[in-house]
Amino acid sequence: MKRRTVLGLGAAALAAMGVRAHAMAPDASLIADPTEIIPLWPATPPGGENVHLTTRIVERSEHPDVRRDRYADSIGSPSLTVFRPAHPNGSAIVLAPGGGYVRAVLDKEAFESARRFNAAGITVFVLYYRMPGEGWANRSDVPLQDIQRAVRLVRSYAGHYGLDPARIGVLGFSAGGHVVASLATRYADKVYAPIDTADQIDARPAFVGMLYPVITMSEKSHTGSRAKLLGPDPSPEAVAKYSCEQHVAAATPPCFIALANDDAAVPPMANGVAMYEALFAAKIPAEMHAFTIGGHGFGIAGVSGKPASAWPDLFLKWGAAHKWWEVA
Repeated sequence: MKRRTVLGLGAAALAAMGVRAHAMAPDASLIADPTEIIPLWPATPPGGENVHLTTRIVERSEHPDVRRDRYADSIGSPSLTVFRPAHPNGSAIVLAPGGGYVRAVLDKEAFESARRFNAAGITVFVLYYRMPGEGWANRSDVPLQDIQRAVRLVRSYAGHYGLDPARIGVLGFSAGGHVVASLATRYADKVYAPIDTADQIDARPAFVGMLYPVITMSEKSHTGSRAKLLGPDPSPEAVAKYSCEQHVAAATPPCFIALANDDAAVPPMANGVAMYEALFAAKIPAEMHAFTIGGHGFGIAGVSGKPASAWPDLFLKWGAAHKWWEVA
C-alpha cells in the first residue's frame, strides 16, 4: 500500500508552507516549495455561500524524500503559487494542473513544469482552482471563473513582477487543458460579477498551451471530467456549450498542443486533435505534437528518455518564434 500523507490547509496556511519539494539544487539538497501565495478572491468565491472546504495536500509518493507526488483537493480558497525565475524575461504563464476535475496534480505536472520554465526566465503562477463538483453554485463555470480571475490578477500585478501584460499566457494539463481551452474560447464570457478593478482587465491570454487536454464534453470526453463538470446527465445544450472545439473563433489566441497517441484516458482524436483541427480551420496560429509513446499524465519526468520529453523545449521554441520570450 502506498504511503499517503494528508495535510489540511487553509489559505493562510498555504502561505506558510515550508514543505520540501522533490527538485534538487546543484548541491543535491531538496528545493523548498515557494511560499509566495496570491489569494484569488478577496472573500467568498462566486457561488460559495454554502461551501465550507479546507484545502488538502495529499502525498502519494512512497519515497517523498526522493521525489514528491502531491495533489490538492477540497480547494475552498483558490490561489496562485508564484514561481519566480532567477532572471525574469517579462513573460508569464498561469499554469492549470490536471486531475480529472477532482484534484489538482501538483508536483509531476505543475511544480516540475514551473521550475523548467523558470529556468528559461518565465514567471509561473500555479493555479489551485476549485473543483466543480464540490457544492459550488453554477458548477460548470467554476474553473472558468477562477482562470479568468487569475489572468486578470496577474496582469494587474504586472508592474510588481516586472511582466509585460501582452506576454502573459496559460498552460494546462489534462482537465487543466480544458480549463485553459475554455479560457481561450470564452475569455470574454461574463461568468461572475466583477468585484474590484482587476475585473476590468482583459482576461484573454496571449498564448495557450495544452498538454494531453480534455477538450470535448461529448461521449468521447474523459468521462470523469465530464461528470464532475456537467453532472451525471448533461443536456445536449450543456455538452455543446462546454465542448471547446466548437467555440474556436477568429480571436482565439495562438495555441500549442502536445499529446501521446497511446493516451488511454483522454482519446486524442476527439480532444487534442479535434481542437487542432478547429484552430486550423479558423486560421489560428497553432502547433501540435503527437508522440507515439507517453500515455496520459506524463508531465516532464514521466517521459524522461523518450521522444515526448522534448515537449518543454518545443513549447519554448514555439513561444520564442512568437516573441513571447527568447531561448538560448
